[in-house]
Amino acid sequence: MARDLYDELGVSRGASADEIRKAFRKLAKQNHPDANPGDKAAEERFKRVSAAFDILGDADKRKKYDAGEIDADGRETMRGFSGGPWGGGGRGQAEGFENIDLSDLFGEILGRRGGGPQGGGFGGFSPRGADVRAKLEIDLQDVIHGAKKRIAFSDGRTIDVTIPRGAEDGQTLRLRGQGSPGRGGPGDAFIELSVRPHPIFRREGEALVMDLPVAIPDAVLGGKVEAPTPDGNVSLTIPKGANSGQTLRLKGRGLADARGRRGDLLAKIVLRLPDNPDPELEAFAERWRAERPYTPRKRT
Repeated sequence: MARDLYDELGVSRGASADEIRKAFRKLAKQNHPDANPGDKAAEERFKRVSAAFDILGDADKRKKYDAGEIDADGRETMRGFSGGPWGGGGRGQAEGFENIDLSDLFGEILGRRGGGPQGGGFGGFSPRGADVRAKLEIDLQDVIHGAKKRIAFSDGRTIDVTIPRGAEDGQTLRLRGQGSPGRGGPGDAFIELSVRPHPIFRREGEALVMDLPVAIPDAVLGGKVEAPTPDGNVSLTIPKGANSGQTLRLKGRGLADARGRRGDLLAKIVLRLPDNPDPELEAFAERWRAERPYTPRKRT
C-alpha cells in the first residue's frame, strides 16, 4: 500500500502550510541523525519526513500530490487506463495499476528478456546507481530570497542546488538522477540543509526576531533609531515610554514562505546604558531614586 505523506508528518489533509512546517520541524528535530547516533530507525524516519516535507512543503507539488498527479516519491503517476491487453477496458481493470510505477515494471520485464550475464544483473535486471548524501550550509539570506549553490561530491562531480525560499534547517532536498551512475540509471542525491546562525537575527518558530538596543533618552522621550533588517537598515520609531521587552513589528521584513510571501520581523527593545556613564547621569539617577522611588514590574 502506498504511504501517505500526511500520515508521515502526522497532519490532516486540510492542514495549513504553517501546520505542515511546524510538524516537519518537530519530527526532524526528534529524529535527526546527530541527535540519535547509531539509531537506524530514527535515521530512516528522518529521511521519510524530509521526503514528505519536500513535497507537502511546496505548494505546487502538494497540489499535484493531492490531485494524484505525483506519488509519494514525487514521480508522475499514470492513471485511467482503458482497453488494450489489460482486460475488458473498464476502469475497474485499471485501478490495480494506479499505485504502480509502470516504468520500473516494464523496465524489469524488458531487462529479463535480454537474458544471460550480459543483461547486467539477476534475470537481466540492471540496478540503478546508489543514492548519495551531502550536507550544505546556507545563510539566512538564502532562506529569505532563495538561492543557487554549487556542491561538490567526492567523485569530482559538481551540481547546482536550488535553495527554495522558506527552507528549513535540517530540511533534505531530493535531486532525482543526481546520484551515482548505474546500468539502470543514476541514483538520487539527498542534500541536507544547515542554516548558519546569524549575528543579529534569529528564528523563533515561524518568526524572525532580533534584539534592538535603545538608549535611555530615546526610550523615555521617544524618537527614531536606525534598525537593521535582512534588506538593509531602516528608520524605526521608538514610542515614548518604551521599555525592555516591548516588541515592534516591521511588516514584510521577515522570513519568506514557499510562495515567496514575506512575514514580519519582530524587534525586541533592549534598553542600553552608555558604556561609561558620566557623573551627571549618575547624579541624576541618585536624585531620582531618592525623590521618586518605584518598583519595576511586568506590564500587563
